[in-house]
Amino acid sequence: MKPFALTTERLTLRDFRRRDWKAVHAYAADLEVVRFMPWGPNTERQTKAFLARALAGRIEDPRTKFEFAITATPGDRLIGGCGIRVSSPADRGAGMGYCLHRDFWGHGFATEAARALVGFGFEQLGMHRIFATCDTENVASARILEKIGMQREAHFREDTLLRGKWRDSYLYAVLEDEWAR
Repeated sequence: MKPFALTTERLTLRDFRRRDWKAVHAYAADLEVVRFMPWGPNTERQTKAFLARALAGRIEDPRTKFEFAITATPGDRLIGGCGIRVSSPADRGAGMGYCLHRDFWGHGFATEAARALVGFGFEQLGMHRIFATCDTENVASARILEKIGMQREAHFREDTLLRGKWRDSYLYAVLEDEWAR
């Protein structure tokens, strides 16, 4: 299958490549980066397994999982990853997420990548509703979701067991007509 990419002003969101594993592992193995994620910190084996799953998802027909490397342009420096997954084809629903190497936090890259994912979901995948979740203590991620037009729909209490501790989550979503405005 032909490689896929989305471009923004400062980023390219492209399909992962097998050779990306070291750059992915640089953020996926960092406890500070993954502190609110339901995975990680990764071993090298786990990072390589993630990339294998991402590559396998590219050949599904129809494709329902889009895992992208976030690269800074110009050039192709991998600074994080993001993805959108069709969760309900019949209801035209999808979930999205993102993760950046901590050297690139605070520069608006996550907001730019998240906005591109939502646009892709509505404009190219034809979704009706796109959602994301975040840990209630992840203030930066909640702010990003609100900046891109998502609304907080729910507060789930102790819904995730993360590293031996129960955590709360927020659910955010945006509808296609809200995005069009």
